[in-house]
Parts: sequence; structure tokens; C-alpha cells
Amino acid sequence: MRQKQHLINLLSDGLFHSGTALGHTLGVSRSAVWKEMQALSAEGLEVHAVTGRGYRLAHPVERLNEDAIRTTLSKPAQRLLGKVEILDDTDSTNAYLMRQAACGAPGGTACLAEQQHAGRGRHGRTWVSPPGGNIYLSLLWRFTAGPGTLGGASLAVAVAVMRALRAAGLPTGPKGAGLKWPNDVLWQGRKLAGILLDMAGESSGPCHLVAGVGLNVLMPAQAAQLIDQPWVDVRALLDPPPSRNLLAGLLLQHLLLALHEFQRHGLAPFMPEWKQFDLIAGKRVAINLAGRNINGLAQGVADDGALKLLVNGVTQRYYSGAVSMAK
Repeated sequence: MRQKQHLINLLSDGLFHSGTALGHTLGVSRSAVWKEMQALSAEGLEVHAVTGRGYRLAHPVERLNEDAIRTTLSKPAQRLLGKVEILDDTDSTNAYLMRQAACGAPGGTACLAEQQHAGRGRHGRTWVSPPGGNIYLSLLWRFTAGPGTLGGASLAVAVAVMRALRAAGLPTGPKGAGLKWPNDVLWQGRKLAGILLDMAGESSGPCHLVAGVGLNVLMPAQAAQLIDQPWVDVRALLDPPPSRNLLAGLLLQHLLLALHEFQRHGLAPFMPEWKQFDLIAGKRVAINLAGRNINGLAQGVADDGALKLLVNGVTQRYYSGAVSMAK
């Protein structure tokens, strides 16, 4: 694993490097370098090989850097942030922080990874997590009350992500980035970012929450073939795309401030923005619950974060489920 990351570091400038030079630096043969290149390609990185010139990545890779990320944060956010861990590879940043939380890691601990080999989305879906350009970020937050008091936390986190994207220069609203309840970040119907919340603790408190965000920034074409839904990345929306470390810093900044605000005031402060970003209000949708589809007219979100759905003339509230546009 370290050798793979070392190789990515060597290629991160986007320039050509000969197999001989790479092998000398890594202490392996040219044949071994070729095998490593095949492995990188299999993981989704687009590698160009040209006879007489060597190998290079199709796009330079900006490695995540703690100092660059911390520099982005405002002073209030810096005070809320604890330890930052940047991993070359992990199963998932959420799973990693949940393990750290069980060992006593303090709230405000953040984890980012260059790659995930078991990235998770909602409802058991896989989050495709190749190396080389996207952001996989999780933040641990501790609460004195129990998990039952955290209703609507996913919506607050979703608003935080939208704030970060807006700060990065992405348009928001009906013709830009928006939210599909409870926390899918879409761009004109295509998935731009995913949010996953994990919680643990005593029923009456204390408890902890890990908020994970996967943002498509520079999705390699080969890895994209594994995605089972329409998607888009920041590169397609902003040319040139913002610095990866800047995006990570903006996400961390707004997650820290939002979770602090949610802890003090609940969901109410986030509701006006949620309504601005809501992509399904007033539309016919279907919500899947345990394999059963319920069709209705979306009527926005209740104060506790529940989806309000008009079904057969009666407004129902739903606290979980996968929502899609009704056919």
C-alpha cells in the first residue's frame, strides 16, 4: 500500500516519468513498475503510457495536506477542530472514526482519506472511492443527550455541504446544486455529493455522531463505470476546478460550524436554507420503505426533519426511506 501511494506521489505532477527512473526510486524492476501501473488503472486512475517517454497521470493529483486545509478555516472553526488525520487508504472514513470514537477520540476529530476500499452510501450502497481526486471526509461530534435528540441532523449536515459548495463558487438552487431529502446533493438530477451519518451511544445520552461526506471532484473515467446512478463531478461544473485542499477545508469549516449550531439550537436555524435548496417540494415522488413504494406529493420538511408527503389526500410524515421522482 505504501508503495502504491509513493508511486502516486511521484506521478502527482502530471509529467512523464520513465519506468527506469520510477523503478530506481521505488527500488523495484521496470516490470514491477508496469504491474503497479496496471493496478492503478484497475483502481480507476487514468494512466498514460507512451513509448520512449514513460508514464504519467491524465490529470495531476493534488495530495491532501493538513496545513493547507487548516489555513482555509476561520478562527471559530479552528477552535472547534481537534485532530486531523489524513489516511492514504482506509475502509471508510466513517468506519475509521467510529472505531476511534469507541476508543475515546474527542469531538471535533476529522478524518480524510485519499482512497476508500469499502466506501459506503445510504441504504447499503457502495460509494465508489478511487484514489486521485475526490474528497472522502468524516467528522466526529459528541453530544450529551441521546441519539433520539438528533432528529434532523442529516438535514443540517446537508445544508452545511451546500454552504461549502456555494463558498467554492458553485451555483445553488433550481438550476444548480440542490438537496433531495434527506441529504442527497444533486446537480440537475445527477449525484454530486453523498452524506452518511453514523451514531452510537446510550439511549438517554451521551452519544456521538460521525458525519461523512463524499464529494466527486475529479472522478476518473474508469472508476465512474462502477457508479450505478447519474453522477457529476466538480471538474465538469467549474473550470478550472477549485483546489482539492480548499474544497476539503470549506467542507470541514461548514461542518464544524453547523454541528456546533445544531448542538445548541437544533434544526430550526437551518430550515430557511433547506427550503431554498429543496429539489422535491411540490413534486410527485415515491418513497421506498422496506421494499414498498408509496407515491405522493412532496410538501416540504417538518420542523423535526421528517418528509411531509400528501398521500391520498392525507399528509403523512416519513423519517426514513429512499426517495425518487414518481414515474
